[in-house]
Amino acid sequence: MAGIFWLIPLVPAASSVVLVLSGSRISRKAVSLQACLAVLVSFILSLAVLAQILRMPPGSARLTKTLLGWITSGAFSAPVTFSVDPLAAVMCLVVTGVGFLIHVYSVGYMAEDRSYARYFGLLNLFTFFMLVLVMASNIVLMFVGWEGVGLCSYLLIGFWFERSAAAKAGMKAFIVNRIGDAGFILGILFLVSSVGSPEFAKINAAAAGGVLGPGLVTLAAILLFIGAAGKSAQIPLYVWLPDAMEGPTPVSALIHAATMVTAGVYMVARLNGLYSASPAAGSIVASIGAVTAVFAASIALVQTDIKKVLAYSTISQLGYMFIGCGVGAYGAGIFHLTTHAFFKSLLFLGAGSVIHALSGEQDIRKMGGLRKLLPRTFPAFLVAALAISGIPFLSGFFSKDAILTSAFMGGHYAVWGLGLLGAGLTAFYMFRLVFLVFFGESRLGDGAKRHLHESPRSMTTPLFILAVLSALAGFIGLPAVVGEKADLFGRFLEPVVRAANLPFPEAIEWNLILVSTAAAVGGLFIAYLFYIRYLLIPGQLAARAPWIYRVLVGKYYIDEIYDAVIVRPAVRGSELVYAQFDLKIIDGALDGSASAANLAGLGLSRLQTGLIKDYALAFLLGLVLFLGAILVLKM
Repeated sequence: MAGIFWLIPLVPAASSVVLVLSGSRISRKAVSLQACLAVLVSFILSLAVLAQILRMPPGSARLTKTLLGWITSGAFSAPVTFSVDPLAAVMCLVVTGVGFLIHVYSVGYMAEDRSYARYFGLLNLFTFFMLVLVMASNIVLMFVGWEGVGLCSYLLIGFWFERSAAAKAGMKAFIVNRIGDAGFILGILFLVSSVGSPEFAKINAAAAGGVLGPGLVTLAAILLFIGAAGKSAQIPLYVWLPDAMEGPTPVSALIHAATMVTAGVYMVARLNGLYSASPAAGSIVASIGAVTAVFAASIALVQTDIKKVLAYSTISQLGYMFIGCGVGAYGAGIFHLTTHAFFKSLLFLGAGSVIHALSGEQDIRKMGGLRKLLPRTFPAFLVAALAISGIPFLSGFFSKDAILTSAFMGGHYAVWGLGLLGAGLTAFYMFRLVFLVFFGESRLGDGAKRHLHESPRSMTTPLFILAVLSALAGFIGLPAVVGEKADLFGRFLEPVVRAANLPFPEAIEWNLILVSTAAAVGGLFIAYLFYIRYLLIPGQLAARAPWIYRVLVGKYYIDEIYDAVIVRPAVRGSELVYAQFDLKIIDGALDGSASAANLAGLGLSRLQTGLIKDYALAFLLGLVLFLGAILVLKM
């Protein structure tokens, strides 16, 4: 079965084409079956590929298949070649495994939507493009998947395009990502023109071997990271992701956990030879990640929309992944990407279950006391909250600590400090969310109370599976203090990604684990004091420092600043150009030519009298002139 691994992206693509073309002509049951089965087949193929790679020698664990020659110009060639190595195998499993559970969940969540077939067709198209991005053997083919997931995010975020907010959110995501992609394209051009090949292996080898100058390596790495900052929502291009919550909740889960936002992290890990050859670029990646982690976490502290809290949480957690990659611990970054896929998809799907139970209510101030009323949703959501907070011994605890330990051991103390602060903030805002939604007195409105119900099994079964993964997945990447061979995940990726190779003294590592655990437990405990024991404290703090509260609620007014500095001047400039150039010059020239043609037409229309005698006279005059001209020419 591993021999047909190249079908992994093509099966969802075929399903997408059928669903989009068939529309409402097939039953909802057939749509559900086909869409879910396509992703399940890709997941089974991904498992077969993983088994095959595990049996191969570590240095040569790679499956490759060229499907098409595609672009060829002189010595340059960019074929459609799919390649799966340990890194790609992990990503394929994440995309198809989590994607399949989200598909199953969507069957219940979107059951009443009138665009059911279009939804699943776009979901499968999204999966296809993400798998193309992951399995591409060269950066040009990766760019096809890169742009494809951008297109699908636009279509799915604005899925309910009848809503103005959804349509605007889709456009915002598309435009912001185009800004990042401008840098990405320039980075590709610099690399391809210098290396002569778009193949990842050759780019990494050229950078590591010193074939590329240090200045070029740094420039290309930074330009590519600009694209990654757009896709993976890092400062300053993060502003599209919170607004992306306007799409259906399963779409939010897919974007935040398994597809688009992980693309930037994967790209940096895939080009680890390039980033390892430029310490300056690596420092920029780690620093941006650290600042973003704390920045987004601080905004999440005061959000009142359940999905917006999780959106800013995603931005923050992506920052941790970039910290790992930036300090050279690429395996730790991908490890956190994997565990994050489990607990973040669980958080979004759990939030969707709450919203479904409350007939669309998303304001956490209008919830409370739901833990007994939603007996299947609550424990699953709680597991995910504990995991993302870094509470021992759930998955997020291991992956987060691997990143922070690598940052400290590499001498990136400021990055480590920001990461530690972000860990405490994460535990606080996540359990603020848990306590306000599931504990305390009920604050439900009358409409929500009347329709309150637990979600169907098609929605809660994926929650249970993801809860198990969120709890246990960390044990495949145990820290070095447990044993040299305990980090199975890191050893699996070692042939592909360059390890930091830093000495980890056992005593220091234990201390770092204890400190980060204390930060997580401390954040959880403070949330307990604020939202369970002493409920007046949050209001009192907001009253004592109102300007801090307003800044956080206003999300640092970054959207307003962008609007004032970029959007409105661009709109006013466009209006000025339109008024002075389009209307006066372009339209003036067109109107002038139209007037001249109109006058000519009016003049010629005078000759069309409809009287035979006038036409005979005109014929006679023309004949006389013609004969006169002949006589003149002969003289």
